[in-house]
Amino acid sequence: MSITVSGMSGNELYCLAEKNYWPGEIAVGNSVFSLGIGGAISAFGQTLTGGELSNLSELISQGRHAAIDRMEEDARRLGAAGVTGVVSELRSLGGYHEFLSQGTSVHSKFPPERLFSTSASGADLYCHLDAGYQPIRFAMGNIAYALGIGAGLTGMLRSLARGEVHEFSKMYNQIRHTALARLQREAAQLGANSVVDVKLRMLPMAGAVELLITGTASHHPRFSTGPVSPEQVVTSELTGDELWNLAQMGYAPVRLVMATSVYSLGLSKSIGAVFQSMSRGELPEVTRLVYQARENCLELIRKEAQHYGAERVIGNKLMIYDLGGGVIDVIGVGTAVRRLDAIKPTTPTLIPQAIIVDRESIKLEGSLQIGGGSSRAGLRSKVGCLMVASIGMMIAFGVFAAIVSSIMAHR
Repeated sequence: MSITVSGMSGNELYCLAEKNYWPGEIAVGNSVFSLGIGGAISAFGQTLTGGELSNLSELISQGRHAAIDRMEEDARRLGAAGVTGVVSELRSLGGYHEFLSQGTSVHSKFPPERLFSTSASGADLYCHLDAGYQPIRFAMGNIAYALGIGAGLTGMLRSLARGEVHEFSKMYNQIRHTALARLQREAAQLGANSVVDVKLRMLPMAGAVELLITGTASHHPRFSTGPVSPEQVVTSELTGDELWNLAQMGYAPVRLVMATSVYSLGLSKSIGAVFQSMSRGELPEVTRLVYQARENCLELIRKEAQHYGAERVIGNKLMIYDLGGGVIDVIGVGTAVRRLDAIKPTTPTLIPQAIIVDRESIKLEGSLQIGGGSSRAGLRSKVGCLMVASIGMMIAFGVFAAIVSSIMAHR
């Protein structure tokens, strides 16, 4: 008798058993790519102009999909009905890039017609199935982009004045919505009418940044009886138990809504805030700037949700990043929802095993980190390095000019 090794918790095993599934072996697929000299030169040229690096976006997409295809082939060899907990990773190996996909295979007495793959855990999969979301395949939408010298210089000049830096806000909003549209297009091609468990990640890649949006392409019988267009594909970043509770109240997700606001404190205001920060107390200019940036971001989300016929936005998350030089980036992400008849889950009560948070029984203090510091900090420095350095130089020059002018005036 062979021993099956699984990373699933006892709660996940219980949830899977409730839906006639049990875990199998880990399924893995990978693909190693090289950008090549021609591709590197092309990507560098596009980096200078800014916006999407189309060749790099396509290469990353090919690599990730090849790894997912091989993971699913591995699961079929294991006789699995599906793969849960799927992740798509990117690693650097000696100048090459390895795309790695892996998850836990699951088996069933009543397997579906075709193997499915999902990013959901065992507990979330239970919630999805019970709420009517039948998983089809792990899906993604990505875009590789760079700030570019043109957009960078224009934006930096605008950042000398206080308020929104529209060039940066517009570019970041277009990038994020492009990645979401590609996720919806892939889901529609798979015959899905929804994508649940959506996750957003920003990853450094070959001197640029990749925005990766992943989720589980699924089909819900209340959304449509047949194929839908990409624009009609429902998207949600809510957790499995949140989706279940939403359905229990008679609500359904409409769309993932996103907004970005890039704001500048302005050159003169930055200098004033520096002097104010030398003493204790509130910085009114900075307070008003951050408040205004958040309000603008929320208003953009409201308008987008209204455009798609939603009644409200739930699960909204506001994140703020300091790009340096008095420039901040406010990002808002949430799920627009609306009422929908006959969408109640199969069972009247959600089992506790589906909402229990598994405890960490092993914790390694001071674990070894390979490859240097925080990836988030590294990413922020890559995204904003050109803008931060230039704005910093301009601020320094402005301070120096003000000092020189003051000295000359007193002579």
